Amino acid sequence: MTCILVIEDEDLIRESLEDLLSVEGFEVITAENGERGVSLASQRHPDLILCDVMMPVLNGYGVLEQLRQDKTLSTVPFLFLTSLIDRRSTRRGMSLGADDYLEKPCTKDELLEAIAVRLGKQKAIEQRFEEKMEALRTSITLSLPHELQTPLSGIMGLSELMMMQSEELLPSEVHEYADGIHKSADRLYRLIQNYLLYSRLIVMRSQGMTRFNSTYPCDSQTIISNLGDRRAKSCDRLDDLELDLVEVDLAISSEDLSKIAEELIDNAFKYSSNGSKVVLSSKVTDTAWIFNIRDSGRGMTEQQVKNIGAFMQFERQFYEQQGMGLGLSLAKILVEFYGGNLEIKSQENMGTNLCISIPLSL
Repeated sequence: MTCILVIEDEDLIRESLEDLLSVEGFEVITAENGERGVSLASQRHPDLILCDVMMPVLNGYGVLEQLRQDKTLSTVPFLFLTSLIDRRSTRRGMSLGADDYLEKPCTKDELLEAIAVRLGKQKAIEQRFEEKMEALRTSITLSLPHELQTPLSGIMGLSELMMMQSEELLPSEVHEYADGIHKSADRLYRLIQNYLLYSRLIVMRSQGMTRFNSTYPCDSQTIISNLGDRRAKSCDRLDDLELDLVEVDLAISSEDLSKIAEELIDNAFKYSSNGSKVVLSSKVTDTAWIFNIRDSGRGMTEQQVKNIGAFMQFERQFYEQQGMGLGLSLAKILVEFYGGNLEIKSQENMGTNLCISIPLSL
């Protein structure tokens, strides 16, 4: 049964609302002031809240402000009931996160319609989120076993060979096997860390958190330059790397910028051939830091760009691809958490250009 919390200091209005909503099939709980309303909301987690504005102890604005700071209650539909409706009070309520205003006295039909609209909207949001989570679970079910098995097979196979040939192996051969085991373990570790990070970000979004703030600025030029050199060296393509980076400190954590750059640079080298350039460049405008990653790899079609998402890969039957396509989604979400944008321009067999824009101040 749908539970509605009514917070109203006038006894007659509160009791009338309780009777009306109960007859309509709702479970109704009531509070005579804002402080009591906040306490009841925390205990009962209602599906919708009707709240008066002018009340003793704690007014409606104070109630809304406290509830929006509670992660478990931050998305509950909140409707103000008030005889005081003007532009200033309405804007104040909306800025705090109110969903609607109803002027007292309102008719039964107006009240029920407002409730139905807000509950319907909330249900649609929850259904959409569940659909996305189901698609994610399906993708994980299909992709994760293969992605876990590949590095595990490398670790188990090479370690088994080392044990079987332990008395015959030369030091150089031991090093070769150990290097193979380390690379497989590193791939497995990165996969697990990316999966955990992606899951954490999705949960944070579902709870209403959409922005990160960093107290300590990071040196973008050094971070990106070091990551580019390391990746180019690992695949013996130092001559393919071109750097044109400006020196600027960004209001983003060094860990998050490293993850963004690492995943995108890795893709640029992974999906382009030896001898083709990978260009990393950045610039600063009046309001934003712009970072471009350009490669001359196989690129993507327009439809593939539109369909980009976590755990999605294209044409795997034709190309050997490591990873689940998670890196690009991680980078995109992290950029958005800092108020930025990631734009993808790509042409099949012509290459890809990724453009990141992050505000200089949030």
